[in-house]
Amino acid sequence: MLNLQTPEDRSAAAGEYVLGTLAPDEREAFERALGGDAALRAEVAHWQDRFLALSARVAPAEPSAGLWRRIEARLSPGAAAARAPAATPPWWQRLGLWQSLSGLALTGCVLLGSGLVPRLMAPPAAQQQFVAVLQAPQGGGNGWVVEVRVDAAGQGRLRLRPVVPPQAPPPGRTLQFWTKAPGAAGPSSLGLVRTTDAGGAIELPLERLPDLRPEQLFEITLEPEGGSPIDRPTGPILYIGRAVQLEG
Repeated sequence: MLNLQTPEDRSAAAGEYVLGTLAPDEREAFERALGGDAALRAEVAHWQDRFLALSARVAPAEPSAGLWRRIEARLSPGAAAARAPAATPPWWQRLGLWQSLSGLALTGCVLLGSGLVPRLMAPPAAQQQFVAVLQAPQGGGNGWVVEVRVDAAGQGRLRLRPVVPPQAPPPGRTLQFWTKAPGAAGPSSLGLVRTTDAGGAIELPLERLPDLRPEQLFEITLEPEGGSPIDRPTGPILYIGRAVQLEG
């Protein structure tokens, strides 16, 4: 159950929301609270800035092959019983670890130092997860989050959701969602973003994506009503960001 009673609970929930690790019902409850709580929106922006800075500063890296075995060994009942009980401070009291982990990839930071480890320490599932935080190019803050989940069969969905309820575009204009994989000749349209529908959140089947890779570019542009008249953006970029692959 989602708990937003204390500042520590709110910070923890905001961090998990940004990473996309909240359960579906918890995410929906969090988004309902987000609409009327400016302080909670600020907490989300704080975590987004933190994760985005980490992902921009370091190169992608794969966790070592033995990482999950070590995690499972530490979580096994036998190992837990053999260790003397010790008080473990809550994760939000260990946020200083972020400073010493800046040389790791975002995935390693999340697993080993973010304190969101309890959510991510389940045995590895045959699933890929990508997250992209879209920001205004001029540093105007975070606007949208892209979440993609792909199962072992290659099936999945992409979800685009606003951090806060989006403003409607000017009359005669519309928002259009684009993606471009590294090395692709040009961007591909993923459709129009209608800010009046479900607070701007949209979901797309994975087959709408031409490709999906780490560092994939996502952007939202301002286009004429009905969308760009050609196969590439014609208007200004409002929000842009690159995808980071999460292990899990």
